[in-house]
Amino acid sequence: MSFHENLEAFIPHTRNDIIKLCLADGQLNESDAQKFPEFCQILTAYYHFRFHKTLEIIKENYIPFNPNADILPINPPSCAEYGDMELKVIEAFEHIVERANYIPLSEAVIQKALDTKSLIDLKTDVDFADFDKFICYYRGDVYKEISVKKFYFWEEQKKIDIFERIVVLIKFKEPAYFKAKKIKIEDLKFIPGKMYVYFYKDIPKLDIDLLFPNVKTSMTWKDRLLFGIPAIGAAIPLILRTLPNLLLLIAAVLLAFNVQFIVDLLSIDPEKIKNIMPIFVATLSLAITLGGFAFKQYNTYKSKKIKFQKTVTDTLFFQNLGNNASVFQMFIELGEEEECKEIILAYYHLLTSPKPLTPEELDHRIETWMKNKLGTKINFDIQGPVGNLKDICGRVQSRENAHTFTEISLLTYNQKGECQVPCLDDAKAVIDYVWDNAFQYNGIIL
Repeated sequence: MSFHENLEAFIPHTRNDIIKLCLADGQLNESDAQKFPEFCQILTAYYHFRFHKTLEIIKENYIPFNPNADILPINPPSCAEYGDMELKVIEAFEHIVERANYIPLSEAVIQKALDTKSLIDLKTDVDFADFDKFICYYRGDVYKEISVKKFYFWEEQKKIDIFERIVVLIKFKEPAYFKAKKIKIEDLKFIPGKMYVYFYKDIPKLDIDLLFPNVKTSMTWKDRLLFGIPAIGAAIPLILRTLPNLLLLIAAVLLAFNVQFIVDLLSIDPEKIKNIMPIFVATLSLAITLGGFAFKQYNTYKSKKIKFQKTVTDTLFFQNLGNNASVFQMFIELGEEEECKEIILAYYHLLTSPKPLTPEELDHRIETWMKNKLGTKINFDIQGPVGNLKDICGRVQSRENAHTFTEISLLTYNQKGECQVPCLDDAKAVIDYVWDNAFQYNGIIL
């Protein structure tokens, strides 16, 4: 069972469902109810085109950083071009992730994860100096109540803080850095100089350190003691049994080399060491027993470590939503969807409001409407859609004179700072104008 702690801007419904909800609201007359889906359709097409341009920028510049690339550029980038391409990928990544209403994750949260263990009982270490660039965003700051097995029969209810979605971008330093640290490149689990992007779901906050490719895991002191104390307890009786025979064996060797005075100091009866073979066999037997026990303890330790690694692997495998280039494609779609939903909601509520609204009033109206209609609590980000509507400008034909065109915006402000939007006919004309002039290869502006 999940519980949300913080309200976020993410709208957990599809664009089509939002459009249907607006139509079912009963605020549009019959004519506008037919025009509204058409406005949404051309608006969506326009934003699909805009986000496609961002995707093309990423695809063009990510090639030298893609660890899974199966194509090679004809002319490798120069040092200056390399840095510029890296910057373009990072800027585009941050743009689409923020458009998808994801939130930057602070370094303090990540550092806390390194210092604390959660469900996976591991000691972890991540060397952040290995990174040229590290960016992390999340969505869905929630907690879940789960049952955790204690001992063999008792289960404990535990509250786990999780991120419903988390995306990580890591750019590793170049090979020279790792060679300077005396690290063999072939022993690394990643490729130096490459940019890794990971997208996961339902990751406990205190386990996000396990998402890093360079994470090092080891057993906690608690587990080491659980292995060490029984080992010492079992080893002491074996050592005590071995020690007398070991002294006899040493004395026999010393006697063979005529070191009689040391044998006298050890106060050992010469009769006991005349026949060395039984002593040797007994000592060897106990040594083999002790060695076998040590080997068993080591294997137990290795088995526990392998079990830990399997837990980590299973967690990352089943929670993984995408890697590297596929993540960019996914966030293009997520960003496009969120942007359109916000604009549609903002335009609809300004269009149907009985009076002009300030951005703050519009924000409150949308949040209240979502709560009343769907029971969905969100922290609507009003600045994004208001700014987008204002930036979309186009020429509209005058109704009085067919030869006269006026440039209007999808959103303007009156003297009181209240928002105003054109009617659906004009709004469709504005978007249609922008769409028609997306390409101007013939040099003609309609």
